[in-house]
Amino acid sequence: MIYQHPLAYLLGLEGIGLLRAWAGEYDRAFSQARLAEVRQLLDNEALVSHGGVMVNRGDTVMGYRQWSATYDEPRNGLFDVEEPIIHEILDALAAGNALDAACGTGRYAGYLVARGHQVVGVDSSPEMLDRARARVPQGEFLLGDLHQLPLPDDAVDLVVSGLALAHVPALEPVMAEFARVLRPGGHLVISDTHHERVFRGSVVKALGPKGEPDWWRPIATPLATTCARPFRRGCRFDAARNPRDLPGTSRHLGLLTPSWRWGVGRSGRGR
Repeated sequence: MIYQHPLAYLLGLEGIGLLRAWAGEYDRAFSQARLAEVRQLLDNEALVSHGGVMVNRGDTVMGYRQWSATYDEPRNGLFDVEEPIIHEILDALAAGNALDAACGTGRYAGYLVARGHQVVGVDSSPEMLDRARARVPQGEFLLGDLHQLPLPDDAVDLVVSGLALAHVPALEPVMAEFARVLRPGGHLVISDTHHERVFRGSVVKALGPKGEPDWWRPIATPLATTCARPFRRGCRFDAARNPRDLPGTSRHLGLLTPSWRWGVGRSGRGR
């Protein structure tokens, strides 16, 4: 079980801003404004007297079961930051056999098909796969896990994984699977969200056991980042990083009722 309190979360946001100012990213006025907001938060009786909530951990299968219906619309704001970078990398690669790992609704599978690739998509969510099949009828979509991909060795020339690895508790076994299915000289293209977004609540949400709103059971998302490192057998690693997201913390204030958890949860959802 996880104990969550709205005041603790909002003070944490202020703390992130203050630490960035301490490192020189913001000026005196910014620091003073954050300190003033901290005082306001501590004087807010609704927050101070809030009892907080105990929440259960869920999993990505549960979370994406619900999210699948709205994953593509409204559009995830991270796509607009991430896609131009990944498209530029993919556009430079020759067409071949490609794997969209943790394909979701087929966002990159569709792009790869349009560029002439033969595409296989793998995801652990049956509901997301249903949408991928409808979206990209030219692709093949398989139910599977990143730790045990349903592909043979040396099966593809390209592996793409977009905004998914933040859900993986340990990167080593997943990277080993990517290397296993890649042919010698193949390419691995990965994007992921900055780990600070996870600190700010950028995690998949899932329904609670009694059908509570989807802020009730947050998915436990590890703080995982990737680094560029040569793969075995000569595979080239292409890593695209999202620019650092630097929102003002004040936009999170005022969410003092239980809806604050919904507002935070929608701030940045990955995959």
